[in-house]
Amino acid sequence: MTNSKTPETAISPGGFRLFLPAVLLLVPGLMATPPAAAQELVYTPVNPSFGGNPFNSAHLLGVANAQDDTEAPSSGSTGDPQADLFIRQLQSRLLSGLASEVSNAIFGDNPQDYGRVVFGDQIVEFQRGLDSITLTIFDATTGTTTEIVVPVFTTGG
Repeated sequence: MTNSKTPETAISPGGFRLFLPAVLLLVPGLMATPPAAAQELVYTPVNPSFGGNPFNSAHLLGVANAQDDTEAPSSGSTGDPQADLFIRQLQSRLLSGLASEVSNAIFGDNPQDYGRVVFGDQIVEFQRGLDSITLTIFDATTGTTTEIVVPVFTTGG
């Protein structure tokens, strides 16, 4: 009997048989692999507020609005901007009239040492002292009291 395998075509290290043509095909493939290269990692932010691409802002805002499940606080407005403006201007004029009435009672032609002005749920009391005027504002709806002390400037003469 003849052995079909010759020692030139088979290598048998430690009981494993490697065929020489297969080894010769692997070696050139390993040698042709390009060397590995590396470069420095650079962080680029996504958010344009921190230096990222400005074209990301619309997308990020859309994602944030989609995730936002809070409700806007109600402003108590009637929904008509003209009506809201009228109410604010009317309140401003009424409070201005109240301030004028209190100012005339304190500093007008006939100044008083003590007085009280009632305007709806607001009560404004004033009392003149030697060096100041004390205003006390009481709000009956909330039960709060505010006290304002205004110094009186006198000229020496």
